Amino acid sequence: MAQGPGQARAGRSGRTVGQVLAVLVLAVVVAWFLSVAAVRHGFFDLNVYYGALTFWVHDGGEIYDFLKPGTQYGFTYPPFAALVMLPMAYLSWHAAIVVSVTASVVVSALVIWWLLDPVARRSGWTRWFTLAVALCLAAAFEPMRETVNFGQVNMLLLFLVAVDLLRLLPAGSRWAGVGIGLATAIKLTPGIFLVHLLVTRQWRAALTATGTAAGTTLVAAALFPNASREFWTSALWNTGRVGELAFVSNQSLRGVVARLSPDHPSTLGWAALVLVTLAVWAWRIRAAAAAGDHATGFALTGVVMCLVSPVTWVHHLVWLLPGLILLVDNGMAAPARSPRRRLLLVAAAVGYLLLISRIVWAWEGESGGLDGFLGSNTYVWISLALLLFLPIRRGTAPPGDTPAGPSPAGPGSADDRSGVAQLDQPDRGTPTGQRHRVGGPLPVG
Repeated sequence: MAQGPGQARAGRSGRTVGQVLAVLVLAVVVAWFLSVAAVRHGFFDLNVYYGALTFWVHDGGEIYDFLKPGTQYGFTYPPFAALVMLPMAYLSWHAAIVVSVTASVVVSALVIWWLLDPVARRSGWTRWFTLAVALCLAAAFEPMRETVNFGQVNMLLLFLVAVDLLRLLPAGSRWAGVGIGLATAIKLTPGIFLVHLLVTRQWRAALTATGTAAGTTLVAAALFPNASREFWTSALWNTGRVGELAFVSNQSLRGVVARLSPDHPSTLGWAALVLVTLAVWAWRIRAAAAAGDHATGFALTGVVMCLVSPVTWVHHLVWLLPGLILLVDNGMAAPARSPRRRLLLVAAAVGYLLLISRIVWAWEGESGGLDGFLGSNTYVWISLALLLFLPIRRGTAPPGDTPAGPSPAGPGSADDRSGVAQLDQPDRGTPTGQRHRVGGPLPVG
């Protein structure tokens, strides 16, 4: 018997109440988890930035001469980053904390929304509820909570790159590349996304990113010639300001090699691993670009940046978050109750649970032996798994732009009936052209 309008409204109201209660319960559980599991760093890195800028602006010193009292840590970013952060010198310390936390939360919510909203629409999930649950889970994610607690800029950089690769580039915007250029001028490591544009032959965006990075760097040099000279000739090469490579928080390939032999880490061995990793990455992102899958290319490049950077502290691993979300996306796009769906969703869950567990810190004092080698590098193994196995989708629509209505494409096309791009399934005896498609205090750094 069909429901009347009143019954339908009552059903929707009851579901909304249930969802609100579920979010409140999850928020309380996450808050409890953070109270017992999260390490409090007192905005250590933000304090370094704040102290350096205050020393520079109000005390007449050079920004790269500043060291946080009692430590060897100073300002390690290029002069353009100092220009961007300059207003902080005119804020109180508590106001600086509020701005840092608010900015990280807002940009995190936007990136997560861009990646998850198409999944929610395709799966019939309530969109606000999906975002609320995702934000609660993100708050427990160790790299995210470390980023906020240190007062780091990781999510701001990730956001700038995501604007390019998730929004502007898929739309063919002439502004694509500006975000990558700005991120590279603020911190050098996102420059690998400029290489991403070159490898995938996105020439106009690569030119825009290069011009933006160069232009902003020159503006900073013109405004702050002494600071610029100090950074590019001295501070950039002073690795002692960054931290110990063998420290367990360094979840990069360099960290793996350094922990094998802390006193004499093999530079040649690390270089060989980096070259192989970059070759795999280039192959995979070219395949993603050929498929029109900008989201997976974005995720893969974030992963490889963490792997090949000499120093990847745990808080830098926020760049793995897109890959984990895309595992969920691909899992939900697979047929219900299929082995593929189970495999992808279980992989996403296991990766997430490991990345909230602080498991690597069990080997903070000693990483020798087989258990130390495997356990102390757990997050590196997750990064490598994402690089190798994150699925690439064919004919992917830009995130957030998935058509709401039926797709004009017929069966076996790149889109299903919801208009969402699907993944190629292995050939099960069907001719190639007819395959059904179904469709990711620590040292300052």
